[in-house]
Amino acid sequence: MNGTGYNTELTVDVVGPRKMIVFSQGGNEIFAISETVVTGWLVIIILFVLIKFLTSDLKVKPTSKRQVLAEWFVSFFNDLVKTNMGENMIGFAPYIATLFSFALIGSLMSVIGFRSMTADINCTGTWAFITFTLITYYKVKTNGPLGYAKSFLDPVPVLLPINLLSEVATPTAMALRMFGNISSGMIITSIVYAALTLLSNVVYNLIGLNFVAFDYFKVFQIGAPAVLSVYFDFFSSTIQSYVFIMLTMAYVSIAAQKD
Repeated sequence: MNGTGYNTELTVDVVGPRKMIVFSQGGNEIFAISETVVTGWLVIIILFVLIKFLTSDLKVKPTSKRQVLAEWFVSFFNDLVKTNMGENMIGFAPYIATLFSFALIGSLMSVIGFRSMTADINCTGTWAFITFTLITYYKVKTNGPLGYAKSFLDPVPVLLPINLLSEVATPTAMALRMFGNISSGMIITSIVYAALTLLSNVVYNLIGLNFVAFDYFKVFQIGAPAVLSVYFDFFSSTIQSYVFIMLTMAYVSIAAQKD
């Protein structure tokens, strides 16, 4: 901080989800509801209102654009599941559509000022664990408990540790892939914003613009939010959500095939 009052030091704080609601007794915290949970409920409300709007007053023959959009959405995920998992697993379409919608909207919450749900490893880890549970269920269902256990000894028993590690690596990689991409985007955006703030302050100090108004107006940040939002918020969120459901379909469909 120099004589003009503008901060010329670059400081970036990157923290995890905040505790939004804390329940305590006698001054001791019992449990807390994190920012991710609160954002998750907001996502549920947003999706509920959106689905209610798109599916209200449905007709046998579509007469409104919102019904056409709703039917396209359903058809898209039905076709996606049929293509990647087969006709016999079409029942997965509602789950895949829900997972994609929740992941995408949860990631895009940063656009309206909330922390992205998928920037929390607990969120992506939970989804990956559900996928892992489905994989295990179909492996046991298809090959039987004994066949599933014996698969860890293939092709030779000495590979048992590697096969066990490979089994655990699947959900771990899925959770870390989405979490890493979304959280890294959040961190990069924070660093860029801090750097542009610092640059603006340095210029203000050099030319003597030490007015209070300029403390809230950083000239070098103009345009940066839009450019960063296009990539880190919209492009990256859409791609990562799509990759997550594609991996889910691929792993589950492979698990459902008899060895």
